[in-house]
Amino acid sequence: MAIVVKRPKLNIFERMYLPAIAKGLLITLSHAIKRLRGQTKVTMQYPEEKWDSELPDYYRGAPTLVKDEQGRERCVSCQLCEFICPPRAITITPGEIPSGDTWAKVEKRPEEFEIDMIRCIYCGMCEEVCPEQAIFLRKDYAITGTTRAEMVHDKEKLYEIGGVREGLVNKWNELK
Repeated sequence: MAIVVKRPKLNIFERMYLPAIAKGLLITLSHAIKRLRGQTKVTMQYPEEKWDSELPDYYRGAPTLVKDEQGRERCVSCQLCEFICPPRAITITPGEIPSGDTWAKVEKRPEEFEIDMIRCIYCGMCEEVCPEQAIFLRKDYAITGTTRAEMVHDKEKLYEIGGVREGLVNKWNELK
């Protein structure tokens, strides 16, 4: 059995669309007045004006790798960030630390670590899942490259732009 929905009867003004047109014009006029008074800013002139001072604390930028105060890698190649990455932008090849090294107890370090910035959706899940706090989202929104290969950041590039992060790292804890 079909359900029949009866349409409401429109009066003459509703059939001519005059109330809808008037309401749209009032909204446009109110926006124009706010703009003339300087209450709203419409466009940012990008190269001259930048958001650097206006970025909120919760802003999620591009992921990068960081080292500790002594210049050692924080990453232990656990691959949690690779597994949790929704667009599969992170690729890690784990490698072993030589047995003669003082930090051989750590067992693994990343031999290769790549993040494809074209695929990355800046969700921040890699930063949240990292047990050693080795990956951080930096406050950078201007990531450019002329080729696709330039947008795939390898381990050296990630450490270069990531810098040094202070704080406790479980990997280098003597008691662990």
